[in-house]
Amino acid sequence: MSNIYHYFVAIKPGRLVLWCYLLWYFVTLFYHFDSSPKLWINSLGICVVIGSALMLSVASGGKTDPWQTFRLYWMPFAVSSFSALIKNQGYFVIFSPDLYEVLSALAVCGLFLVAVAVIKWVDRAQREL
Repeated sequence: MSNIYHYFVAIKPGRLVLWCYLLWYFVTLFYHFDSSPKLWINSLGICVVIGSALMLSVASGGKTDPWQTFRLYWMPFAVSSFSALIKNQGYFVIFSPDLYEVLSALAVCGLFLVAVAVIKWVDRAQREL
């Protein structure tokens, strides 16, 4: 648990954005889940092909961070499955036509950002004591 705490104490804004993307994806998945194996197999295939290409472009003989490797494979999977899930749903870019869904995703991301802000505030207060 201590590692998670320290991760969020030191998290940079770019990573916070990535976390919000992930949370937005999960909210969309919650509202539009499709159990079709074809959708998930195709997304997995795209993940392997594009993720491997991304790995080749960044690895170049050096060692990569395990989380970076995970993200390089996860993002193509998430993008392709997100696209399939929202197809013909009336979305504008990533925004559902259902205001409740948009507000749900914004609320989840907002709560996450508040939680991180509280963690950072508590850590700063503890260090000042």
